[in-house]
Amino acid sequence: MSTNAPPVEILDLHASNASLSDTAIRDQLLAGLSQPQGQKTIPTLLLYDERGLRLYDDITTEAVEYYLFPAEERILKSKADDIVQVMLSGTSDGGVAERIVVELGAGALRKTSLILRALSRQVPNPSPVPPISYYALDLEKRELERTLMELHKSDVGAELTGKVSTSGLCGTYDDGLKFIEEGGLEDRNSLSRIDTSFASKYPVDSGPRDASPSSDTSSRSRTDRTDATPPSTPGAQHPLHLLFLGSSLGNFTRGEDVTFLQSLPLRAGSGDTLLLGLDHGDDAQQIERAYNDPKGVTRAFIMNGLLCAGRALGDEHLFDQDKWEYVGRYNEQLRRHEAYYKSICDQTIVDPVTKTEFPFVKDELVRVEVSNKFSERDAYTLFTDANLRPINRWTDSATGYSLWLLERPQFMFPLLKVPQSSDGQSVARSPFSLPTVEEWQHMWAAWDFVTRQMIPPSMLFQKPIDLRHICLFYCGHIPAFLSIHLSKLLQEPDTEPVEFKYIFERGIDPNVDDPTQCHPHSEVPQRDEDWPSLASILEYQFRVRERVLNLYRDIDSGKITLTRKLARVLFMTLEHEAYHVETLLYMLLQRAGTGTIPPSGFFPPPWKVLAETWDSLPQPQTQTVTLGPAEVVLGHDDNEADDDSTDVLGHSFGWDNEHPERTVHVDKFKIEWRPVTNGQFYEFYMGAGKDKVQFPKSWIEVDGEVFVRTLYGPIPMKIAQQWPIITSYDNLSTYASVKGGRIPTEPELRLFFDKFECGYEGGANIGFRNWHPIPASTGGPKDGGKGHNGGVWEWTSTVFEKHDGFIQSKLYPGFSTDFFDTHHQVVIGGSYATIPRLAERRTVRNYYQHNYPYAWVGARIAYDV
Repeated sequence: MSTNAPPVEILDLHASNASLSDTAIRDQLLAGLSQPQGQKTIPTLLLYDERGLRLYDDITTEAVEYYLFPAEERILKSKADDIVQVMLSGTSDGGVAERIVVELGAGALRKTSLILRALSRQVPNPSPVPPISYYALDLEKRELERTLMELHKSDVGAELTGKVSTSGLCGTYDDGLKFIEEGGLEDRNSLSRIDTSFASKYPVDSGPRDASPSSDTSSRSRTDRTDATPPSTPGAQHPLHLLFLGSSLGNFTRGEDVTFLQSLPLRAGSGDTLLLGLDHGDDAQQIERAYNDPKGVTRAFIMNGLLCAGRALGDEHLFDQDKWEYVGRYNEQLRRHEAYYKSICDQTIVDPVTKTEFPFVKDELVRVEVSNKFSERDAYTLFTDANLRPINRWTDSATGYSLWLLERPQFMFPLLKVPQSSDGQSVARSPFSLPTVEEWQHMWAAWDFVTRQMIPPSMLFQKPIDLRHICLFYCGHIPAFLSIHLSKLLQEPDTEPVEFKYIFERGIDPNVDDPTQCHPHSEVPQRDEDWPSLASILEYQFRVRERVLNLYRDIDSGKITLTRKLARVLFMTLEHEAYHVETLLYMLLQRAGTGTIPPSGFFPPPWKVLAETWDSLPQPQTQTVTLGPAEVVLGHDDNEADDDSTDVLGHSFGWDNEHPERTVHVDKFKIEWRPVTNGQFYEFYMGAGKDKVQFPKSWIEVDGEVFVRTLYGPIPMKIAQQWPIITSYDNLSTYASVKGGRIPTEPELRLFFDKFECGYEGGANIGFRNWHPIPASTGGPKDGGKGHNGGVWEWTSTVFEKHDGFIQSKLYPGFSTDFFDTHHQVVIGGSYATIPRLAERRTVRNYYQHNYPYAWVGARIAYDV
């Protein structure tokens, strides 16, 4: 144990604003008490004064029913090294040079010490200036001093010496986040040498202090944050790692939690992370026991809040505790535990300052705290709304409690939602109607990322696969397709050089059996020097995008009338770009590791850690589910003959093969819960399958060993063995036949998806949530029986051909009809690179040649009954 511990450095972030904090907490308290009967509240923050923090510490040590703390502790005891290793891997060096770790609401530091020790183990040698700086943010200076001093004096403190420095930040969440945003952590050596402009505003206290009670216990307000976009961190140069443990986010109301996470100063592509604890429990009895232990420790913690409330109003004994009791209950509908003070008699509280009276009737409840629980859908909805991407998750198997490591990605696609009016009512608008400007911006961000950051200049004039054009073609094809259709629609004069635009009009759609035979496509230059330059293409792209934005401005101003035809062109051109970004990526996959640049700016997958997580996933109790007989509705009504209509926003658009709505009968059948995996197909191929199937293009053989291709380069089969296999229909149909089954029809697979598919908000691997497949999940009771297929389209045995009621598109006549050649199979669903607008529209029908080996398509096996 260390005996020469250095003085504890505490930076008081709210010392100069104490009066403002006092006023804020008082105003919040009075506002809550002024609500009508049954709606009164007391700010949760009042629970966490110095005594409250110690009482909460008692809950974690004495109340064995409080499962959250031991669950999180179990995860950290076994996985702290993995967590830290992944946390530090998001920068190019993957090392520990100059790292900042800030814990929001640090508490007693018992669990935190496990992370700090793991951090220290990542530093090979101690140095005079430790490369990692840890800052504990909490409300009470005395508690910070005590806990940090105990840490310094412990064996943990000795391990951290020269590797991890530890200091305190005294303030609210708002205080700490504002300090970070203003660049307050830029001086990494010592708080005592902080820039003078900050030192004057945020004085350093290098304790210890006397043991007299603190009189400043009311300056802990957390003002509501309303920033819709994450703030920048001026001048910050070092990765920032935020810790928000203990399921503290659950204390925010739904919606406020999103706003808070949006406000965190995490920079995209910088290596910044958030380690977040969430409780996924849904056992009402277990939850109620956890918050109402037999020893009454939780009750003492909650009742202490009444003393704090009185103190905030000027009289610590204003709320007579003999007239109140603690009530805790689990609200199953809202999935949260609620803590209340119940008035046991009629009484009136009088504000000593304003003399305002606050009456309470007998049995009236005053809410002081909520603790939200998060289903899978809740968690993924929360992260997506907050613009956060899960890097990895560590789960306590006994309770379902999880630690999530998250980043702010370079781009991401939001959830599809029905718009709300100002009064909170749903607006009659389909998410598959006219794309919004924001949808275009998300699509452009994805396109620019792939084309500008993943294709090196040396690859622009190369074909990643022989069946397609060079990479440069696709950079020009997207704006050309868009421009051509806008010009036709608006009947505008075309100012672009004809020979420039029509180089990029249409890509190749080859015959796999005979690549010399393909559908009509653009005549492209044969020599590199005859192609337009990338700079000129990007200038052209910019002009076309401006045309789109100007069109939306004209629609909004009423200059141009919005019709279905206009909206159809915009939907069609946006989804055309979405399809092509996926096409380009599965082409680039073939050059990953030898040319294609991995998706930098996203955390690289921690393959070993991920594999351990995947291997621990629960397996389905049965391999198949029986469905049918049933009537399945396919398609929707979207006739281009109605395109003069101005009824646009409530209408769902689709490609011509999605129209019309039709009902198909499905007989009884069995279908496997999960698609065929790499591991299953590998075992088959290495055994009896070599003479029956082709070696998948999603694999690569190196020195006799089979690896799986990823955009990060090849990875060992054992890492990806549980991913769905990506290969041709012919391969998977042969495999299914050998196993005694077949590939399901489109209606059969649609029936399965309708019943069991969870969707993007439920964690489905679409929309670039990952840059690779993942193992499929079968939803358990907590998730309503809904899971996901791991992030691939799925083959069906349905041939892509004309169906009853089919009408060829007038705007894009060849989109479907060019492929009614009996060689294409219908595929449905979506891959990890399919945008939610496509993957979430249940009527979408994609198609590939049955022997096409590159597309990201897998399959599951169906069986006749």
